Amino acid sequence: VHEKLFAIVNKLYLASAIDYSDLAKTQLAECEADDRLKTLPICVAKTQYSLTTDPTAKGAPEGHVVKVREIKPSFGAGFIVVYAGDIMTIPGLPTRPNYYDIDLDPTTGKVIGLS
Repeated sequence: VHEKLFAIVNKLYLASAIDYSDLAKTQLAECEADDRLKTLPICVAKTQYSLTTDPTAKGAPEGHVVKVREIKPSFGAGFIVVYAGDIMTIPGLPTRPNYYDIDLDPTTGKVIGLS
């Protein structure tokens, strides 16, 4: 897993190294030990504003360090997600959308189901 990630950050993002957080080091060791994960592709979630994990770094800087804060396997999707830098992700959607609980009272005209 580390070798695949290094190939990505080195060839695509022009980085020279990876700095793993303590949590990411533990998760990397777990991924390396699990034979099911060794063959999965890697998806890197990072800022779209730069090739680095620093959104203020412009252009295509070379030799920077990619900071990895978390590594999570996504078995359903079939890949490993690497969270690099200070990236925010959106939560998954519920299986039953909330709009099913919103209605309009025809006699009063008030919306029901919104707090």
